[in-house]
Amino acid sequence: MAKMRGLGRGLDALLGGDEGSASAPGEALATVPIDAIQPGRYQPRTRMDQTALGELADSIRAQGLMQPILVRPIAAGNYEIIAGERRWRAARMAGLSSVPVLVRDVKDNAALAMALIENIQREDLNPIEEAAGIQRLIDEFRMTHEGAAEAVGRSRSAVSNLLRLLSLMPQVRELVERGELDMGHARALLALPATRQAEAARTVAAKRLSVRETEQLVARLSKGGPAQSRRRVDRDIARLEEELSERIGTRVEIKPGTKGTGRIVVRYVNHDHFDELVARLCTRP
Repeated sequence: MAKMRGLGRGLDALLGGDEGSASAPGEALATVPIDAIQPGRYQPRTRMDQTALGELADSIRAQGLMQPILVRPIAAGNYEIIAGERRWRAARMAGLSSVPVLVRDVKDNAALAMALIENIQREDLNPIEEAAGIQRLIDEFRMTHEGAAEAVGRSRSAVSNLLRLLSLMPQVRELVERGELDMGHARALLALPATRQAEAARTVAAKRLSVRETEQLVARLSKGGPAQSRRRVDRDIARLEEELSERIGTRVEIKPGTKGTGRIVVRYVNHDHFDELVARLCTRP
């Protein structure tokens, strides 16, 4: 686990000790049957390149699995992957019957944070996957933006910028996930009204515009009274969403309607979380 030492300043609180320690309580190296391992519930990656997976399988077939898979124990002698699902899948493709694992008994929030950290350090996550993983920390474990930032070793501003990407139109997020747009492009497109994001994103991807060129395109599309006014409103809404989310500890969305109407959507993950939010919102200052 020394590889994770540079990230996750708050991860030790989730683990109940020093996350960088190689002799953490409950941690052990073992070799287990590959069929006794199942994919993790908190895998932040949504895409795996099948060609790259096949190449990794060829390497494992020739040299073996050089790095153990990080797992945690579950019922009946089985294990759940915390980090290393890609290696596990490649090992199955390579025909291995057993694999080396590092067994660590950790809580759900620590498992998610560790999976995020491992993928961030390997630069395996696209910005949308990273943002969605951090949002899960916030939603499922009632973390603030600051707490999530500390857990994954990012600044609060970096986390806030990532989370803003989740407000992009689905077509734009898809382009980011496929690697046709990077985070710089996506951040520039956030300045556009939702109704214009998809078309602009397709133009950026098709013409392979740089981030600077994308910013110039957005500026041209935003010129004019109504569009300029809408862009300012969108920025104000994003800022308010961030402030409200931070204050009550869960994701808040503001959805403007017509003639001054609209909705404020407060997300909860289960009945207990709902009751907690109601109590917090109804408490008099």
